[in-house]
Amino acid sequence: MTAIPWLSQPLVDFTALLTSGRMPHAVLVGVDEGLGASMLVNQLAQTALCTSPVVSGPCGQCKSCQLFSAGNHPDFYPIKADGAQIKIDQIRELIARLSTTAQQGGRRVAIIEAAERMNTASANALLKTLEEPGANTLILLHSNTPARLLPTLQSRCQKLAFVAPNQSQIAAWLAHQGLGTEALWCLPVVGGPIKLAEYLQNNYISVLENIRKDWRSSLSTGHLCASLKEIAEDQITDALKVLYVELMADLAVTAKGDPLLASRLAGLAGEVMSVCHMLSTMPSVNYLALCQKIVSEYQRIKEN
Repeated sequence: MTAIPWLSQPLVDFTALLTSGRMPHAVLVGVDEGLGASMLVNQLAQTALCTSPVVSGPCGQCKSCQLFSAGNHPDFYPIKADGAQIKIDQIRELIARLSTTAQQGGRRVAIIEAAERMNTASANALLKTLEEPGANTLILLHSNTPARLLPTLQSRCQKLAFVAPNQSQIAAWLAHQGLGTEALWCLPVVGGPIKLAEYLQNNYISVLENIRKDWRSSLSTGHLCASLKEIAEDQITDALKVLYVELMADLAVTAKGDPLLASRLAGLAGEVMSVCHMLSTMPSVNYLALCQKIVSEYQRIKEN
């Protein structure tokens, strides 16, 4: 965990709860995947299952840690979205497994990754387990966007404290990895420095730069560039996030001193993020029509 410094303190805090006997039955980890959420929640799960945790997390040596590292710990239950959603059958199966006796004699630990992808039925199914958890049960509820979780879910979890790194810390970390910092503009697009480092290494960052240029041209003319109309389906969410960054940059510069224009641009930017969420849960959305609508609306706002 030392390679990603901003993840160290949450793990130390979690371990302190564990060793003091104050561990709750459910912990909400509201950390974006781009900041290393998967690594963090897996370290939390391993620590909770470890028979001899140290101050900084799992010991890495006990039988439980060895089973976890090998990917076959019998009391560990990771849940991910099945397609676009976490479905009720997945939650029901998890509940059934958590009701059994721990095979290693300790805790049973579950991770629900990107919990905002639970549909209403699956979220409601989980509520009862959060209200009446079994003994020695820990559910780690991870979310990239905790605000999208049902308030009833949030209220039944203890939130793990996390301080996101600032831009100078991210720049220092990237430099330590031997990577440049010229692409810091797209941090909101990729979600955080972990994904940014990956994109710098595989040069996907150049794809995002081209998308950025195409959006600028589209916003200027009021018509979608041909390249945006032909964008790959697996890139549309990234493309919309680039558009969001451009709208927010415009908001900061051109709308300064004009409250009405600022309000309209902020509303349009919010609409873009709503479309992103729709695409994550309903992939059949006609995103090209939505993109053209947003570009046309931008032109209308600018002309008024």
